[in-house]
Amino acid sequence: MKRFIFSIAAFLLSVLSVDAQLLYRISSEGLEKPSYVVGTYHLAPASFADSIPGAREALAAVEQVCGELDMRDLQVPGNMAKMTDAMRLPDGKSLKDILSEAELNELNAYMKSVMGADLTNPMVEMQLGKMSPVAIMTQLQMMQYMRVTPGFNPMALIDSHFQNEAVKAGKSVIGFESVDFQISVLFKGATLERQKEQLFCMVGNPEKTLQTVKDIANAYFSQDLAKLEKVADEDMDGDCGSTPEEKEALIYGRNADWAEKIPAIIGEKPTLFVVGALHLPGERGLLELLKAKGYNIEAVK
Repeated sequence: MKRFIFSIAAFLLSVLSVDAQLLYRISSEGLEKPSYVVGTYHLAPASFADSIPGAREALAAVEQVCGELDMRDLQVPGNMAKMTDAMRLPDGKSLKDILSEAELNELNAYMKSVMGADLTNPMVEMQLGKMSPVAIMTQLQMMQYMRVTPGFNPMALIDSHFQNEAVKAGKSVIGFESVDFQISVLFKGATLERQKEQLFCMVGNPEKTLQTVKDIANAYFSQDLAKLEKVADEDMDGDCGSTPEEKEALIYGRNADWAEKIPAIIGEKPTLFVVGALHLPGERGLLELLKAKGYNIEAVK
């Protein structure tokens, strides 16, 4: 399972069909004002929000923003410590304790190609040597993104942008999930052996990994949900793909949970929901789940 998929892409926009759209209006006869949901790419720059038709107007029209997580929760000292601890191997172990010499050599070669240094470098060893395989995957994908994205600024990303703008405007910000829940899904959801299997599937298929990165990013920046779903499905069903249980935990189960929470949220305040774009399309995507609850879902042109 590839939890985070990053790449540079040309910001190409065209006349958009319903499938080629990131912002949707949620309405019903029982709601005085509509709410909205927008799909994001978690490392897309904050500036891309202005390329999503209607996003600025939707933010101005609502009274609050709801993300997957209230990003301010990550700044709470206790939560920061939890996140750091979740990214480390248990019992003070290091990668040298859980990987064979051959595996270490393979990982070092991949790290060298991506970040120009590997675990033989004392500084890299100090920073990454005790991280779990899934945390190493996340770091390597981040480094890949940074290498091909001049001017990348991790402090100005699209999810945080919507929340920050809401705070500036005096609007409330909430999250669907807690830090503890996200840790359980992102870093504790697989055994150590499964994490190793996923890491070395990525390490052993560098060209395919990079191509998937590019395809996913291009689909997002062209605002094509149908293409995004197709590429992601091919990736998740491929040789390095996800098990049904992993898909359920990472995507479908969360979609169902959010769809159950949304009626109460929008019944209280018109809300802009900001979630990863892969949560939107498909029969078990958030858009179809909301339609099944009787809401009108319209692409905002």
